[in-house]
Amino acid sequence: MIPAFIEPLPEALLPLQQRAKQRWLNALAEHQLPAVPWSDERQALFLHLATLSDFILEYAVRCPNKTIALAASGELDRTLVPGETRYQLNQCLAHCETEEQLILQLRLFRNRQQFRIIWRDLSRQAELGETCRDVSALADACIDAAYQWLYQQHCALFGTPIGRCSQQPQHLVVLGMGKLGAYELNLSSDVDLIFAYPEAGETQGAKRSLDNQEFFTRLGQKLIKALDVITAQGFAFRVDMRLRPYGSGGPLVYSFTAMEQYYQNQGRDWERYAMIKARVVGGAHSNGAALLRILRPFVYRRYLDFSAIEALRSMKQLIQQEVRRKDMDDNIKLGSGGIREVEFIAQAFQLIHGGRDLSLQQRPLLNTLDTLSAQGYLTATDVTELKESYRFLRYTEHALQAVADRQTQTLPDTPIEQQRIATIMGFANWTEFLQRLAYERKDVEKHFREVIADPDCEEDEEIIGGEWLPVWEQTIDDESASQQFIQAGYSDGVTAVQRLHLLRNGSQVRAMQRIGRERLDAFMPRLLSQAAEHDTPDLVLERVLPLIEAVARRSAYLVLLTENPGALLRLITLCAASPWIAEQITRFPALLDELLNEGRLYRPPLAPELAAELRERLMRVPEEDVEQQLNVLRHFKLAHRLRVAASEIAGTLPLMKVSDYLTWLAEAILEQVMLLVWQELVRKHGYPKQLDGCPCELNFIILGYGKLGGIELGHSSDLDLVFIYDCDPQAETDGPRPVDGAQFYTRLGQRIISMLTTRTTSGGLYDVDMRLRPSGDAGLLASTLTAFERYQLQEAWTWEHQALVRARVVAGCPQLAERFNQVRQTVLAKQRDLIELRSAVSEMRWKMRDNLATQITDGGRNANAFEANMPFDLKQDAGGIVDIEFIVQYAALAWSWQYPELVTYTDNIRILDALNASQLFTQDDVLLLQEAYKSYRAAAHRFALQKQRAVVGGESFHPERHAVLRIWQALGLE
Repeated sequence: MIPAFIEPLPEALLPLQQRAKQRWLNALAEHQLPAVPWSDERQALFLHLATLSDFILEYAVRCPNKTIALAASGELDRTLVPGETRYQLNQCLAHCETEEQLILQLRLFRNRQQFRIIWRDLSRQAELGETCRDVSALADACIDAAYQWLYQQHCALFGTPIGRCSQQPQHLVVLGMGKLGAYELNLSSDVDLIFAYPEAGETQGAKRSLDNQEFFTRLGQKLIKALDVITAQGFAFRVDMRLRPYGSGGPLVYSFTAMEQYYQNQGRDWERYAMIKARVVGGAHSNGAALLRILRPFVYRRYLDFSAIEALRSMKQLIQQEVRRKDMDDNIKLGSGGIREVEFIAQAFQLIHGGRDLSLQQRPLLNTLDTLSAQGYLTATDVTELKESYRFLRYTEHALQAVADRQTQTLPDTPIEQQRIATIMGFANWTEFLQRLAYERKDVEKHFREVIADPDCEEDEEIIGGEWLPVWEQTIDDESASQQFIQAGYSDGVTAVQRLHLLRNGSQVRAMQRIGRERLDAFMPRLLSQAAEHDTPDLVLERVLPLIEAVARRSAYLVLLTENPGALLRLITLCAASPWIAEQITRFPALLDELLNEGRLYRPPLAPELAAELRERLMRVPEEDVEQQLNVLRHFKLAHRLRVAASEIAGTLPLMKVSDYLTWLAEAILEQVMLLVWQELVRKHGYPKQLDGCPCELNFIILGYGKLGGIELGHSSDLDLVFIYDCDPQAETDGPRPVDGAQFYTRLGQRIISMLTTRTTSGGLYDVDMRLRPSGDAGLLASTLTAFERYQLQEAWTWEHQALVRARVVAGCPQLAERFNQVRQTVLAKQRDLIELRSAVSEMRWKMRDNLATQITDGGRNANAFEANMPFDLKQDAGGIVDIEFIVQYAALAWSWQYPELVTYTDNIRILDALNASQLFTQDDVLLLQEAYKSYRAAAHRFALQKQRAVVGGESFHPERHAVLRIWQALGLE
């Protein structure tokens, strides 16, 4: 029977209906099936739904037998009883004997259930709550049934894991997070999981025992593959493990003790937010309940925790920045007034009051809203409005995903797809639907502001810069305008007027829509007024107006600057101080978001917070969406590089800290790029194997050489990298498209380089130089640690050992990193002939001077090199940066066999400290070299921010240059 709300399809969709009908008839004929024994009402409903949902149609034409059988079973017309989904899946898996059969049956079952769920949702035979429960129950069944099957297989192979203290068999606990935990999965959701096990120990009952950690890691890998891998039948559920401690960079599984320690010592606010909905969805449910009790104090504080509001506000600001940057306002989940804001409202009260008010310690959102009303936190009217808006938004989300069984929350932009969504939602056309959607989103936004918004942020109603309105609108002549500029403190009024003419008459401004032009007209007087208050207003106009032209077509940024006078002031200050910053913001206007918060702008986060923030941002991106991942990485780099530059200009960061932050930034990005590529290749090829034939986790490290290795990165430094791995290079991976281990890690290296260097409209990440790897450009892109050690000991040139002094692990496997450090120590601590060493180091320095130093002063070695009219290259000329680096490298190679502490660190300052402690250099000489090095680098940084070469007049740095040359000669270097 056709549900009452189903009306005839609009004319625009009739061709799709005709196509659906023809394809269905063709499928019946192809499978030699007679006419379907359906009533006219059932046939009409099927064609209606097949027109609206490509998934319904594709499943039906691919599996007409199963479609007919499903309809005959009556399951399309009734609600499943609790446990029925799991019972049906167990029947399907009863005869599975191999992992391949398990993977196949999971997908066949999932597709059948998905057809039933979408059918009932689109026909409104199922309410929102039922649809979410059914999808969640399906996920629960697939996760736990797959786990139980795989657990038995692993115990047969490796023995049963036994707890060291309890001496009891151990099971994995699978926590479902987010919407899965709250029984609120949408039609095409990922499942966010965390794996844990009760206690350490090892397996018993097999020839070779495994540590419990390794057993459950292997089991977890297999479980993810069983659910996530894409086959001809699709997938069961996309699995996202990034909510676990340390994100993708952490172990796949954790003991209960490790989990407790992490959340107690390092858990962040957003992890509290995520843990609210955690629920045991697979494995040992009784042990899982104990784990959740252990973690509850982390989520719910015993005191009233109003800091949660600020944390949620900060999270929302980050999301808004992403939305603004990607023009994602059509995203009904993340955009203003979207699903996420309703969730934030409920969770704000849960985090603040949940420690004392136990009634708030629950997972489902709608139930939480009812409790907020019953307990007096929100009025009944507010809750009713929020629930109505939430249901409408979730129904819209399901409509978007039901079309093609695709995870999306973005409104379509083609007329046919728009009509489909409007029809699913019960509206005659797209316009009517949008009006209702806008109403609901505006209502959510209002409630969100009342709960979450910062009370100190109020709109500034004062009209600033009114005296400049006639100048901008050209209601006075150019001569009068020029005179006004002069009187306001500009030195060249005529040029200022000409710059405004160029902006007004530029193609970008002329092409602006009315609302954009109104925003520009409101902004320009403010800019001219604030620029006049700066010491160099002419410079401000010269550097800021190109930015205004660049954002003219994206006038939301003009609103941002108009409504945030502090941000505009910071923009003016930074652009006046540095043309490099002005150019960066002009090229990437999304960086304007960074100017909103002065505290954040001038206080970049420390390394752990930096890495955690990047992990958090990437968690919001689907794992398979490489383009969006790259955009997040690029914007993250640009934003934090801007913050470091701003802090350097403001004087809140000294030189050494600037390099530290830029190096930490590169390390955080390298770590995440490596993990993203690893996950991509594992999905495609499976896991590489160890020499014992067992699959292995990421046994790969990235070495940083040069400035990266020495923790001395500048604002535009490239990265000198070397890749090392450890696995059986000949053994094939265990995935659907196997490759040998050497090829796997070579591809890993290639993809890392590609992600770092690929340039789009949002720029690139870093330029990469791989020439320091063994055998340079002729060598393998990635080599085993054994091959690397053999090369360094038997074939490497002296200059390669010089480079190794500054080499360190910047990302990758901690165990392999420790082994590399031992190899590095062995190579560098080799006793060398000092005469040969001096000759080799001197010869390399001569070559560099001949090719890179100032030619007219013979690389700074002529007597006239110290004259005022002669240039001095801070880096390459005699007595400069490279000479200090070579002195340090020579000393490390000459004496580390006696003083291994000389190669403990990779940065020049601390190696010099070690030379002082070892009494190889006098304290005075060490201080001279350190101060000279820091002075040179500070000057080089200033030149970089001014977009100038690091070259000064020959009269500069005389004491430093003479001191460096004296020490150089004293060492016998030429």
